[in-house]
Amino acid sequence: MAGNLTLDELSAAVKSGEIDTVLVCGIDMQGRLMGKRFHAAFFIDGGWQETHCCNYLLTVDMEMTTVQGYASSSWQTGYGDYVLKPDLATLRRIPWLEGTALVLGDTLDHHGHPVPHSPRAILKKQVARADAMGFDAMMATELEFYLFENSYADLRDQGCRDLKPVSGYNEDYHIFQTTKEEDVMRAIRNGLYGAGIPIENSKGEADAGQEEVNYRYSNALETADNHVIIKNGIKEIAFAKGKSVTFMAKYDHRRAGSSSHVHQSLWTKDGKPAFYDPADKYGMSALMKHFVAGQLAYAEEMTVFLAPYVNSYKRFSIGMFAPTKAVWSADNRTAGFRICGVGSKAVRVECRIPGSDANPYLSCAALLAAGLDGIEKKLELEPELSGDMYNTDGIREIPHNLRDAAAKLKGSAMLRAAFGADVVDHYHHAAQWEVSETDRVVTDFELQRLLERA
Repeated sequence: MAGNLTLDELSAAVKSGEIDTVLVCGIDMQGRLMGKRFHAAFFIDGGWQETHCCNYLLTVDMEMTTVQGYASSSWQTGYGDYVLKPDLATLRRIPWLEGTALVLGDTLDHHGHPVPHSPRAILKKQVARADAMGFDAMMATELEFYLFENSYADLRDQGCRDLKPVSGYNEDYHIFQTTKEEDVMRAIRNGLYGAGIPIENSKGEADAGQEEVNYRYSNALETADNHVIIKNGIKEIAFAKGKSVTFMAKYDHRRAGSSSHVHQSLWTKDGKPAFYDPADKYGMSALMKHFVAGQLAYAEEMTVFLAPYVNSYKRFSIGMFAPTKAVWSADNRTAGFRICGVGSKAVRVECRIPGSDANPYLSCAALLAAGLDGIEKKLELEPELSGDMYNTDGIREIPHNLRDAAAKLKGSAMLRAAFGADVVDHYHHAAQWEVSETDRVVTDFELQRLLERA
Protein backbone atom coordinates (compact mmCIF):
# COMPACT_ATOMS: atom_id res chain seq x y z
CA MET A 1 0.00 0.00 0.00
CA ALA A 2 3.04 2.25 -0.53
CA GLY A 3 1.64 5.50 -1.85
CA ASN A 4 -1.70 5.56 -3.64
CA LEU A 5 -1.02 7.63 -6.75
CA THR A 6 0.96 7.08 -9.92
CA LEU A 7 2.32 10.07 -11.82
CA ASP A 8 -0.26 9.44 -14.55
CA GLU A 9 -3.08 9.32 -12.01
CA LEU A 10 -1.82 12.55 -10.47
CA SER A 11 -1.71 14.16 -13.90
CA ALA A 12 -5.34 13.21 -14.52
CA ALA A 13 -6.36 14.55 -11.10
CA VAL A 14 -4.56 17.82 -11.83
CA LYS A 15 -6.25 18.21 -15.20
CA SER A 16 -9.67 17.62 -13.61
CA GLY A 17 -8.97 20.21 -10.92
CA GLU A 18 -9.10 17.61 -8.15
CA ILE A 19 -5.49 18.25 -7.04
CA ASP A 20 -3.69 21.58 -7.29
CA THR A 21 -0.88 21.26 -4.71
CA VAL A 22 1.93 18.74 -4.23
CA LEU A 23 4.01 18.69 -1.04
CA VAL A 24 7.60 17.62 -1.78
CA CYS A 25 9.13 16.62 1.54
CA GLY A 26 12.53 15.64 2.85
CA ILE A 27 13.22 14.36 6.37
CA ASP A 28 15.23 16.36 8.89
CA MET A 29 17.24 15.02 11.84
CA GLN A 30 14.18 15.25 14.09
CA GLY A 31 12.09 13.16 11.69
CA ARG A 32 9.96 16.12 10.56
CA LEU A 33 8.78 16.86 7.03
CA MET A 34 10.67 19.73 5.41
CA GLY A 35 10.10 20.89 1.85
CA LYS A 36 8.00 22.92 -0.55
CA ARG A 37 4.43 23.24 -1.77
CA PHE A 38 4.45 22.87 -5.55
CA HIS A 39 1.74 24.02 -7.87
CA ALA A 40 0.62 20.63 -9.16
CA ALA A 41 0.86 21.67 -12.82
CA PHE A 42 4.54 22.56 -12.40
CA PHE A 43 5.18 19.31 -10.54
CA ILE A 44 3.68 17.32 -13.43
CA ASP A 45 5.60 19.34 -16.02
CA GLY A 46 8.98 18.45 -14.55
CA GLY A 47 9.08 19.39 -10.88
CA TRP A 48 8.76 15.68 -10.06
CA GLN A 49 12.35 15.15 -11.17
CA GLU A 50 14.05 17.20 -8.46
CA THR A 51 14.04 20.35 -6.40
CA HIS A 52 16.60 21.98 -4.08
CA CYS A 53 16.86 22.96 -0.45
CA CYS A 54 19.47 24.61 1.75
CA ASN A 55 21.85 22.12 3.32
CA TYR A 56 21.32 23.74 6.73
CA LEU A 57 18.11 21.67 7.06
CA LEU A 58 20.22 18.75 8.31
CA THR A 59 21.95 20.89 10.94
CA VAL A 60 19.04 22.66 12.64
CA ASP A 61 17.72 21.91 16.11
CA MET A 62 14.14 21.50 17.27
CA GLU A 63 13.52 25.25 17.03
CA MET A 64 15.00 25.52 13.53
CA THR A 65 18.06 27.29 14.90
CA THR A 66 21.04 26.99 12.53
CA VAL A 67 23.51 25.18 14.78
CA GLN A 68 27.22 25.82 14.27
CA GLY A 69 29.99 23.23 14.45
CA TYR A 70 28.88 20.74 11.80
CA ALA A 71 31.40 19.65 9.17
CA SER A 72 28.73 19.27 6.49
CA SER A 73 27.18 22.73 6.58
CA SER A 74 28.46 26.05 7.94
CA TRP A 75 29.08 29.74 7.22
CA GLN A 76 32.56 28.71 6.08
CA THR A 77 31.13 26.43 3.39
CA GLY A 78 28.50 29.00 2.40
CA TYR A 79 25.36 27.01 3.22
CA GLY A 80 24.83 25.63 -0.25
CA ASP A 81 22.07 23.43 -1.62
CA TYR A 82 21.10 19.79 -1.51
CA VAL A 83 19.02 18.11 -4.19
CA LEU A 84 15.69 16.73 -3.02
CA LYS A 85 14.78 13.86 -5.34
CA PRO A 86 11.11 12.79 -5.11
CA ASP A 87 10.59 9.05 -4.62
CA LEU A 88 7.46 8.54 -6.71
CA ALA A 89 6.74 5.25 -4.91
CA THR A 90 5.66 7.42 -1.96
CA LEU A 91 3.32 9.71 -3.97
CA ARG A 92 -0.12 9.85 -2.35
CA ARG A 93 -3.23 11.91 -1.76
CA ILE A 94 -3.54 13.80 1.53
CA PRO A 95 -7.30 13.72 2.22
CA TRP A 96 -7.25 16.13 5.18
CA LEU A 97 -5.69 18.93 3.09
CA GLU A 98 -7.87 20.18 0.25
CA GLY A 99 -6.59 19.44 -3.26
CA THR A 100 -3.26 18.14 -1.97
CA ALA A 101 -0.87 15.28 -2.71
CA LEU A 102 2.46 14.49 -1.01
CA VAL A 103 5.68 12.79 -2.00
CA LEU A 104 8.77 12.02 0.08
CA GLY A 105 12.22 12.57 -1.34
CA ASP A 106 15.82 11.46 -0.94
CA THR A 107 18.43 14.08 -0.07
CA LEU A 108 21.31 14.06 -2.57
CA ASP A 109 24.43 16.09 -3.25
CA HIS A 110 25.05 17.88 -6.57
CA HIS A 111 26.57 14.72 -8.02
CA GLY A 112 23.43 12.71 -7.33
CA HIS A 113 24.89 10.81 -4.41
CA PRO A 114 22.88 10.29 -1.20
CA VAL A 115 23.88 12.65 1.61
CA PRO A 116 25.31 10.13 4.11
CA HIS A 117 23.84 11.75 7.25
CA SER A 118 20.35 12.19 5.80
CA PRO A 119 17.96 9.93 7.75
CA ARG A 120 16.49 8.14 4.74
CA ALA A 121 19.98 7.38 3.37
CA ILE A 122 21.11 6.00 6.73
CA LEU A 123 18.22 3.53 6.83
CA LYS A 124 18.49 2.60 3.15
CA LYS A 125 22.15 1.69 3.67
CA GLN A 126 21.26 -0.82 6.40
CA VAL A 127 18.34 -2.19 4.38
CA ALA A 128 20.78 -2.79 1.50
CA ARG A 129 23.14 -4.51 3.92
CA ALA A 130 20.38 -6.89 5.01
CA ASP A 131 19.45 -7.46 1.37
CA ALA A 132 23.04 -8.41 0.53
CA MET A 133 22.87 -10.98 3.35
CA GLY A 134 19.74 -12.45 1.77
CA PHE A 135 17.10 -10.90 4.02
CA ASP A 136 14.24 -8.45 3.90
CA ALA A 137 14.14 -6.34 7.07
CA MET A 138 10.54 -6.14 8.28
CA MET A 139 9.53 -3.65 10.97
CA ALA A 140 6.58 -1.97 12.63
CA THR A 141 6.51 1.07 14.89
CA GLU A 142 3.77 1.84 17.38
CA LEU A 143 3.06 5.52 17.93
CA GLU A 144 1.70 7.09 21.11
CA PHE A 145 0.82 10.72 21.78
CA TYR A 146 -1.28 12.99 23.99
CA LEU A 147 -4.34 14.79 22.66
CA PHE A 148 -5.35 18.09 24.29
CA GLU A 149 -8.49 20.19 24.22
CA ASN A 150 -6.28 23.29 23.87
CA SER A 151 -5.51 24.58 20.40
CA TYR A 152 -1.91 25.19 19.41
CA ALA A 153 -2.54 28.94 19.39
CA ASP A 154 -4.03 28.87 22.89
CA LEU A 155 -1.08 26.89 24.21
CA ARG A 156 1.37 29.42 22.81
CA ASP A 157 -0.62 32.33 24.23
CA GLN A 158 -0.72 30.62 27.64
CA GLY A 159 2.98 29.77 27.65
CA CYS A 160 2.11 26.06 27.35
CA ARG A 161 0.39 26.09 30.75
CA ASP A 162 -3.02 24.77 31.74
CA LEU A 163 -2.83 21.79 29.41
CA LYS A 164 -6.19 20.04 29.29
CA PRO A 165 -6.07 16.40 28.11
CA VAL A 166 -9.20 15.30 26.26
CA SER A 167 -10.02 12.83 29.03
CA GLY A 168 -9.91 12.97 32.80
CA TYR A 169 -8.66 9.48 33.59
CA ASN A 170 -6.63 6.52 32.34
CA GLU A 171 -8.25 5.40 29.08
CA ASP A 172 -6.18 2.32 28.22
CA TYR A 173 -8.42 0.21 25.93
CA HIS A 174 -11.42 2.16 27.29
CA ILE A 175 -14.20 2.27 24.68
CA PHE A 176 -16.58 4.74 26.34
CA GLN A 177 -13.84 7.28 27.01
CA THR A 178 -12.45 7.03 23.50
CA THR A 179 -15.97 7.49 22.12
CA LYS A 180 -15.75 11.06 23.48
CA GLU A 181 -12.64 11.63 21.34
CA GLU A 182 -13.93 9.89 18.23
CA ASP A 183 -14.41 13.07 16.21
CA VAL A 184 -10.63 13.48 16.14
CA MET A 185 -9.52 9.86 16.16
CA ARG A 186 -11.97 8.81 13.42
CA ALA A 187 -10.67 11.64 11.25
CA ILE A 188 -7.12 10.45 11.92
CA ARG A 189 -7.83 6.80 11.05
CA ASN A 190 -9.81 7.58 7.90
CA GLY A 191 -7.51 10.38 6.78
CA LEU A 192 -4.38 8.28 7.08
CA TYR A 193 -6.02 5.29 5.42
CA GLY A 194 -7.03 7.55 2.56
CA ALA A 195 -3.38 8.62 2.29
CA GLY A 196 -2.32 5.04 1.61
CA ILE A 197 -1.32 4.17 5.18
CA PRO A 198 -2.55 0.68 6.17
CA ILE A 199 -4.08 1.77 9.49
CA GLU A 200 -5.15 -1.11 11.72
CA ASN A 201 -6.64 0.61 14.76
CA SER A 202 -6.46 3.33 17.37
CA LYS A 203 -6.89 2.93 21.11
CA GLY A 204 -6.73 4.80 24.36
CA GLU A 205 -3.36 4.46 26.07
CA ALA A 206 -2.22 4.30 29.66
CA ASP A 207 -3.08 7.81 30.88
CA ALA A 208 -5.60 10.62 30.54
CA GLY A 209 -5.69 11.89 26.96
CA GLN A 210 -3.07 9.45 25.71
CA GLU A 211 -3.71 7.79 22.34
CA GLU A 212 -2.07 5.12 20.21
CA VAL A 213 -2.26 4.51 16.47
CA ASN A 214 -1.21 1.19 14.96
CA TYR A 215 -0.58 0.36 11.32
CA ARG A 216 0.49 -2.74 9.44
CA TYR A 217 4.11 -3.84 9.47
CA SER A 218 6.12 -3.57 6.27
CA ASN A 219 9.70 -3.38 5.06
CA ALA A 220 11.84 -1.07 7.18
CA LEU A 221 11.89 1.87 4.75
CA GLU A 222 8.15 1.86 4.10
CA THR A 223 7.52 1.63 7.85
CA ALA A 224 9.65 4.71 8.52
CA ASP A 225 8.01 6.58 5.62
CA ASN A 226 4.55 5.73 6.98
CA HIS A 227 5.61 6.76 10.48
CA VAL A 228 6.61 10.31 9.54
CA ILE A 229 3.49 10.84 7.43
CA ILE A 230 1.31 9.56 10.28
CA LYS A 231 2.98 11.86 12.77
CA ASN A 232 2.63 14.92 10.56
CA GLY A 233 -0.94 13.97 9.66
CA ILE A 234 -1.99 13.61 13.30
CA LYS A 235 -0.68 17.11 14.04
CA GLU A 236 -2.48 18.62 11.05
CA ILE A 237 -5.78 16.85 11.72
CA ALA A 238 -5.71 17.84 15.40
CA PHE A 239 -4.97 21.44 14.35
CA ALA A 240 -7.94 21.40 11.97
CA LYS A 241 -10.17 20.19 14.82
CA GLY A 242 -9.03 22.98 17.16
CA LYS A 243 -7.05 20.52 19.29
CA SER A 244 -3.33 19.93 19.81
CA VAL A 245 -1.09 16.91 20.31
CA THR A 246 2.40 16.25 21.61
CA PHE A 247 4.79 13.45 20.76
CA MET A 248 7.12 14.37 23.61
CA ALA A 249 8.46 11.28 25.35
CA LYS A 250 7.46 12.69 28.75
CA TYR A 251 5.44 15.90 28.80
CA ASP A 252 4.64 15.58 32.53
CA HIS A 253 6.64 13.60 35.08
CA ARG A 254 3.41 12.47 36.75
CA ARG A 255 2.03 10.90 33.59
CA ALA A 256 2.94 7.91 31.45
CA GLY A 257 5.48 8.53 28.74
CA SER A 258 4.75 8.14 25.04
CA SER A 259 6.63 5.37 23.27
CA SER A 260 7.37 4.19 19.75
CA HIS A 261 8.14 0.51 20.21
CA VAL A 262 9.86 -1.06 17.20
CA HIS A 263 8.95 -4.63 16.18
CA GLN A 264 11.55 -6.37 14.03
CA SER A 265 12.09 -9.55 12.07
CA LEU A 266 14.02 -10.77 9.05
CA TRP A 267 12.45 -12.70 6.19
CA THR A 268 14.14 -14.79 3.55
CA LYS A 269 13.80 -13.74 -0.08
CA ASP A 270 11.11 -16.38 -0.64
CA GLY A 271 8.96 -14.78 2.07
CA LYS A 272 9.69 -17.13 4.98
CA PRO A 273 10.31 -15.92 8.56
CA ALA A 274 14.03 -16.31 9.20
CA PHE A 275 13.52 -15.80 12.94
CA TYR A 276 11.35 -18.90 13.40
CA ASP A 277 12.47 -22.35 14.53
CA PRO A 278 9.68 -24.66 15.75
CA ALA A 279 12.19 -26.77 17.68
CA ASP A 280 13.16 -23.91 19.99
CA LYS A 281 11.37 -23.29 23.30
CA TYR A 282 10.27 -19.82 22.19
CA GLY A 283 10.35 -20.46 18.46
CA MET A 284 13.58 -18.45 18.08
CA SER A 285 15.99 -19.50 15.34
CA ALA A 286 19.75 -19.35 15.82
CA LEU A 287 19.74 -16.38 13.44
CA MET A 288 17.25 -14.51 15.62
CA LYS A 289 19.33 -15.20 18.71
CA HIS A 290 22.43 -13.71 17.04
CA PHE A 291 20.33 -10.69 15.95
CA VAL A 292 19.02 -10.04 19.47
CA ALA A 293 22.49 -10.61 20.93
CA GLY A 294 23.81 -7.85 18.68
CA GLN A 295 21.14 -5.42 19.82
CA LEU A 296 21.92 -6.16 23.46
CA ALA A 297 25.68 -5.84 22.90
CA TYR A 298 25.30 -2.38 21.37
CA ALA A 299 22.23 -1.17 23.26
CA GLU A 300 24.04 1.62 25.07
CA GLU A 301 25.96 2.76 21.96
CA MET A 302 22.81 3.23 19.87
CA THR A 303 20.60 4.84 22.53
CA VAL A 304 21.05 8.36 21.08
CA PHE A 305 19.18 7.15 17.98
CA LEU A 306 16.38 5.75 20.16
CA ALA A 307 16.20 8.58 22.70
CA PRO A 308 17.56 11.78 21.05
CA TYR A 309 16.59 14.52 23.56
CA VAL A 310 17.17 15.35 27.20
CA ASN A 311 13.43 14.93 27.70
CA SER A 312 13.59 11.39 26.28
CA TYR A 313 15.36 10.10 29.37
CA LYS A 314 12.62 11.32 31.70
CA ARG A 315 10.43 8.57 30.26
CA PHE A 316 12.66 5.80 31.63
CA SER A 317 11.06 5.55 35.06
CA ILE A 318 10.15 2.63 37.27
CA GLY A 319 6.62 1.29 37.08
CA MET A 320 5.48 3.40 34.11
CA PHE A 321 5.76 0.73 31.37
CA ALA A 322 8.90 2.33 29.93
CA PRO A 323 12.02 0.17 30.28
CA THR A 324 15.04 0.97 32.41
CA LYS A 325 17.08 -2.17 31.61
CA ALA A 326 18.49 -3.21 28.22
CA VAL A 327 17.89 -6.96 28.62
CA TRP A 328 15.67 -9.50 26.87
CA SER A 329 12.71 -11.44 28.13
CA ALA A 330 9.80 -13.34 26.60
CA ASP A 331 6.52 -11.38 26.58
CA ASN A 332 7.69 -9.18 29.45
CA ARG A 333 6.92 -5.45 29.27
CA THR A 334 9.49 -4.57 31.94
CA ALA A 335 12.41 -5.52 29.63
CA GLY A 336 13.94 -3.24 27.03
CA PHE A 337 13.83 -6.06 24.47
CA ARG A 338 10.65 -8.14 24.56
CA ILE A 339 10.19 -11.30 22.51
CA CYS A 340 6.68 -11.29 21.02
CA GLY A 341 4.77 -13.99 19.13
CA VAL A 342 6.45 -16.64 21.24
CA GLY A 343 6.28 -20.10 19.68
CA SER A 344 4.75 -18.92 16.41
CA LYS A 345 5.95 -17.94 12.95
CA ALA A 346 5.27 -14.34 14.01
CA VAL A 347 8.06 -14.46 16.60
CA ARG A 348 9.89 -11.12 16.64
CA VAL A 349 11.82 -8.78 18.88
CA GLU A 350 10.18 -5.62 20.15
CA CYS A 351 12.55 -2.88 21.26
CA ARG A 352 10.69 -0.87 23.89
CA ILE A 353 13.35 1.79 24.34
CA PRO A 354 12.38 4.38 21.66
CA GLY A 355 9.98 7.13 22.62
CA SER A 356 7.53 8.77 20.24
CA ASP A 357 10.04 11.60 19.82
CA ALA A 358 12.52 9.33 18.00
CA ASN A 359 13.28 9.70 14.30
CA PRO A 360 12.05 6.34 12.91
CA TYR A 361 14.69 6.19 10.16
CA LEU A 362 17.46 6.52 12.72
CA SER A 363 15.98 4.18 15.32
CA CYS A 364 15.22 1.48 12.74
CA ALA A 365 18.66 1.88 11.14
CA ALA A 366 20.51 1.64 14.46
CA LEU A 367 18.56 -1.43 15.55
CA LEU A 368 19.10 -3.10 12.20
CA ALA A 369 22.83 -2.31 12.19
CA ALA A 370 23.25 -3.81 15.66
CA GLY A 371 21.25 -6.91 14.82
CA LEU A 372 23.09 -7.55 11.56
CA ASP A 373 26.43 -7.15 13.32
CA GLY A 374 25.28 -9.78 15.79
CA ILE A 375 24.52 -12.15 12.90
CA GLU A 376 27.83 -11.46 11.13
CA LYS A 377 29.80 -12.08 14.32
CA LYS A 378 27.51 -14.92 15.48
CA LEU A 379 27.22 -13.33 18.90
CA GLU A 380 25.86 -15.63 21.57
CA LEU A 381 22.58 -14.59 23.16
CA GLU A 382 22.87 -14.09 26.89
CA PRO A 383 20.46 -15.98 29.18
CA GLU A 384 16.91 -14.72 29.39
CA LEU A 385 15.92 -12.74 32.46
CA SER A 386 12.41 -13.00 33.86
CA GLY A 387 10.33 -11.25 36.47
CA ASP A 388 10.35 -7.56 37.33
CA MET A 389 13.31 -5.93 35.56
CA TYR A 390 12.65 -2.63 37.33
CA ASN A 391 13.69 -4.16 40.64
CA THR A 392 16.49 -6.40 39.40
CA ASP A 393 19.93 -5.01 40.19
CA GLY A 394 23.27 -5.60 38.51
CA ILE A 395 22.00 -5.89 34.93
CA ARG A 396 22.59 -3.72 31.86
CA GLU A 397 20.84 -0.38 32.16
CA ILE A 398 19.71 2.08 29.55
CA PRO A 399 21.93 5.21 29.81
CA HIS A 400 20.48 7.55 32.40
CA ASN A 401 20.84 10.73 30.37
CA LEU A 402 21.66 12.07 26.93
CA ARG A 403 25.15 13.14 27.97
CA ASP A 404 26.11 9.56 28.84
CA ALA A 405 24.41 8.17 25.74
CA ALA A 406 26.29 10.65 23.53
CA ALA A 407 29.60 9.51 24.99
CA LYS A 408 28.70 5.88 24.19
CA LEU A 409 27.77 6.87 20.63
CA LYS A 410 31.05 8.70 20.07
CA GLY A 411 33.08 5.62 21.00
CA SER A 412 31.02 3.10 19.02
CA ALA A 413 33.24 1.23 16.57
CA MET A 414 30.21 -0.75 15.36
CA LEU A 415 28.19 2.33 14.39
CA ARG A 416 31.21 4.03 12.84
CA ALA A 417 31.67 0.98 10.64
CA ALA A 418 27.96 0.68 9.82
CA PHE A 419 27.02 4.34 9.32
CA GLY A 420 30.39 5.97 8.66
CA ALA A 421 32.51 8.03 11.04
CA ASP A 422 31.22 11.35 9.64
CA VAL A 423 27.61 10.30 10.26
CA VAL A 424 28.32 9.31 13.86
CA ASP A 425 30.18 12.58 14.46
CA HIS A 426 27.27 14.52 12.94
CA TYR A 427 24.70 13.03 15.31
CA HIS A 428 27.07 13.15 18.26
CA HIS A 429 27.33 16.90 17.68
CA ALA A 430 23.52 17.13 17.55
CA ALA A 431 23.26 15.35 20.90
CA GLN A 432 25.90 17.59 22.47
CA TRP A 433 24.01 20.66 21.28
CA GLU A 434 20.76 19.35 22.73
CA VAL A 435 22.46 18.79 26.09
CA SER A 436 23.98 22.28 26.13
CA GLU A 437 20.70 23.93 25.09
CA THR A 438 18.63 22.19 27.75
CA ASP A 439 21.27 22.76 30.42
CA ARG A 440 20.64 26.49 30.16
CA VAL A 441 16.83 26.52 30.16
CA VAL A 442 14.23 25.82 32.81
CA THR A 443 11.82 22.91 32.59
CA ASP A 444 8.84 25.09 31.63
CA PHE A 445 10.73 26.42 28.64
CA GLU A 446 11.72 22.90 27.67
CA LEU A 447 8.02 22.07 27.55
CA GLN A 448 7.29 25.14 25.48
CA ARG A 449 10.06 24.45 22.95
CA LEU A 450 9.15 20.80 22.43
CA LEU A 451 5.39 20.56 22.82
CA GLU A 452 4.44 21.54 19.29
CA ARG A 453 7.71 20.93 17.52
CA ALA A 454 8.47 17.35 18.62
